[in-house]
Formats: sequence, C-alpha cells, structure tokens
Amino acid sequence: VTSKANLTKKPVQPSYLVQFFQILVAMFIMDTWQYFIHRFMHQSKFLYRHIHSQHHKLVVPYAIGALYNHPLEGLLLDTVGGAISFLFSGMTARTAVFFFCFAVVKTVDDHCGLWLPGNLFHIFFQNNTAYHDIHHQLKGLKFNYSQPFFPIWDRLLGTYMPYTLVKHPEGGFEARPLKE
Repeated sequence: VTSKANLTKKPVQPSYLVQFFQILVAMFIMDTWQYFIHRFMHQSKFLYRHIHSQHHKLVVPYAIGALYNHPLEGLLLDTVGGAISFLFSGMTARTAVFFFCFAVVKTVDDHCGLWLPGNLFHIFFQNNTAYHDIHHQLKGLKFNYSQPFFPIWDRLLGTYMPYTLVKHPEGGFEARPLKE
C-alpha cells in the first residue's frame, strides 16, 4: 500500500558518472554471460544442432538477422543475460531503458554486414560488423564468440580470430580471417 505522498515523489536518478559506471558494469556482465553461453552453444553438438544453428543459417549476416534465433536462445542469451546485467549493475529502470536500447542497436549494427565509413560503433568498439562477420564464416565458427561490446573473453581464452578488411575495386569491403 502506498500513500499519496509517495505517488508525487519523483524517482531519484543517480549522477551521470554513477550511471556511466553502472552501464560499464552491465556491459561487462552482459559480455561475460553472452560469451560463455554462446561458446557453450557452439561446443554442445545438441545445443548447436537444435537451437543455435538457426541463427547460423545466416551465412551472410544482415541487420534484422541479429534477432533471428531460436526462442530458447533468445530467452537464455538475451532475456536472462539482460536481467542479470540489470540486477547486478544496480541501474535504475530509466538507465536500463537507455542501456538496452543501445545494446539492441549495437547488436543489429554488428549483424548488418556493412562496413560504413564514420560508423561510431566501428570507431569505439573492436567488436563490430567485421568482427562478427568472421564468426559467421565457416572458418570462424569456433572463434569470435564475444557479443555485444568487447572482445575481452575471446582474447583472454584464445578464441579471438584476427581479420583484415579487403576493399573490393567495385566497392565495398570484405572481412577476411588472418588465420588459416
């Protein structure tokens, strides 16, 4: 039961510095959750065959394909991972709305298959369109699991596959792995 006095109070939003720190914590938690669950879905033949392979039917990623996955994968990776990120970061609902909108836009951009000049996601994040394109290539299926922000876990655990961008004379770029 709430009193009328409580209904008129505005929720207190922390300082921008605190919100920034909460978002960084949420990014780290989400990256950690996504890396280990995503990698496990690749390592388990059962989970890959029956759940995660649906997402990898997209050999050439495209923007909306970022969200093309099995419902159980969406629940486990995105919903549970998001809830854990929200709860452990301590962010308010308002900060969470910003964070999750940002995370979805970033994930969609990572799957868009286009390397566009001036794209701020490509400038500020090493985990970007080309990085994730490598993961969707046959040689990259066991590499570049990190999503959606930083390749920390790939680098620490030996699943990082470096790549180069090759410019085509007719226009456009192609991400190619440096490992053979």
